[in-house]
Amino acid sequence: MRPRVPRRGQPGRWGRGGTHRTPKHVGWGPSGRWFKFSRPDYLSRSCGRPVPSLRWAPSVRRPEAAVSIAGSKPIGPSSRPRGWSRLAELTARLRDLGRRHRTLITVLGSLATAAVLVFLLAGRRHEFGDALSEAALGVLAVAALLQIVALLARSEAWHLTIGAAGGTVGRRVLYRASSVQVLGGMLNGQLGVAARIAALRHSSPAVSPQVPTLIAAEFPILAVEGILAALASFTLVGPLGLPWWLPIIGIAMIVTVSAGLRHLALRKARELWKGLAVLRSLRGGSLVIGFVLVAVFAQIFRNWLLLHAVGVDASFFDAVAVLIAVSTLMQLPVGPGAGAAAAVLILGSDGVAAAAAAGVLMTVTGTVGGLCFAAWAGADKLWSVSRWGAVRRRARIRAPRPR
Repeated sequence: MRPRVPRRGQPGRWGRGGTHRTPKHVGWGPSGRWFKFSRPDYLSRSCGRPVPSLRWAPSVRRPEAAVSIAGSKPIGPSSRPRGWSRLAELTARLRDLGRRHRTLITVLGSLATAAVLVFLLAGRRHEFGDALSEAALGVLAVAALLQIVALLARSEAWHLTIGAAGGTVGRRVLYRASSVQVLGGMLNGQLGVAARIAALRHSSPAVSPQVPTLIAAEFPILAVEGILAALASFTLVGPLGLPWWLPIIGIAMIVTVSAGLRHLALRKARELWKGLAVLRSLRGGSLVIGFVLVAVFAQIFRNWLLLHAVGVDASFFDAVAVLIAVSTLMQLPVGPGAGAAAAVLILGSDGVAAAAAAGVLMTVTGTVGGLCFAAWAGADKLWSVSRWGAVRRRARIRAPRPR
């Protein structure tokens, strides 16, 4: 039963004689229901049931369309087309499935990649073994050293972005957190970044920025790497048979995204945009670009060195194309087989066995270099803990005993 509301000109509880008007916070809606706009509990006492609070959209012509506010459910027809809603729902389901079964998907992807490589190398085992044996130990050591240089340069770029965002984390503490990415990056590149951020927040929660800021601090580094990859993407046109205009579109997209990041970096309202603070100054942005260039060129020379070590006559641009392919495949759940798969994909026409051997050596030297970096981080952590433990013990001994 609807609550009784006095009409205009009739006496009621809110007015006298013919001067009464219905309050603005109550009224009859266009669908015949009684709505209350500002006090949701008004009609709950009179009708015995909760009444949704709505705010009418003035720009919508149809009276049935209403915009929901806090504590209410939207009613009326949706403004989005039905196909868009289905696509968004399907995307959300796939994302949720990937999060819940990330490990299983990574394991299955790694096994599938390994199976494809074994199939391609069937009948070429001797060629594959000969290509691996041609690589000298000195070359492998230099390749592992170049991987360590790349990790150090990228960690220093990360340190600059976090320092500009307001973090006061020490360089050694941040390097130790960056070494955790090596262990997670063996399976998936995104997992490595998540492990690095979690390690930093766990080790230094008081002096490190919040998680959204740490995530945004990755964007300047990724933007520089994306620009370099877009500028060198023409090296993929020949090996993959891509159209010549595709790199131009990629460059335009990356430049647009970088300009958008620069625009967002000037905003200081949200916590998220603090991670882009390094882009506000010319010196900070230049240093980040310089360290990222050192990391990228160290990996390019490592690829070029290993390709020539196994007998592949590869140019500098071939090494660049292999690096772009490896970085792309690392974002997929292919596991440790990303290096071999990328080398076969780019240089398989010159010999599948030699290209696969070079890819395997890239993975091995990269893993060895990363493990050396992680071993240094672990040893530094133990030394730091033992040193502070000794300092605490000395302070405890020197402290006066209570009488």
